[in-house]
Amino acid sequence: MFGRRGVAVALGSVMLAGSSLVWAPTGQATTGEEGSVGCVGHSESRYDPPLTLLPGPTHVHADITYTCGARGHTVPATGSFNSDAPAASCVAVSGGSGTEAVRYADGGRSLIVYDSATTLRVAGVLVVIQRGRVIEGRGQGHPVQRTVTGLPRELPTECLTSGLQGGSNEVQLEIEA
Repeated sequence: MFGRRGVAVALGSVMLAGSSLVWAPTGQATTGEEGSVGCVGHSESRYDPPLTLLPGPTHVHADITYTCGARGHTVPATGSFNSDAPAASCVAVSGGSGTEAVRYADGGRSLIVYDSATTLRVAGVLVVIQRGRVIEGRGQGHPVQRTVTGLPRELPTECLTSGLQGGSNEVQLEIEA
């Protein structure tokens, strides 16, 4: 319908819009005394069972490596995200609930609960914006926004056979002060 050029333009537009909303340079990520945190990173996710064309329940697990700001300098962090999606498929992931444990290299941690999400998939690009709160640790009580963008690791034809097993995504995490 769009042709090769139209798909490229649509994909470029989605990536540009997502990047202008989401990505801040690592040097601008901050951790303030009052608990504000900004992180950028990369996640590797797995779906169990794999996603197919038909919606069904699945467990989503992601391991994330972040770079976060802390007291004027950046520190590495790791995250572990888990969610049970009641009706996920190759074209949509339902629900936005889930938990993420973030461990900072300086010894701090944040336990986050997500309770809502907006999900969009355009020309194969997945964009998920999740909102929640820190329930323990750094930033406790503060609202959180997590934005995930990326492409599936497998070819779209995997939806017709064994299903999508997971994906590699870019992640921005913002714990608001």
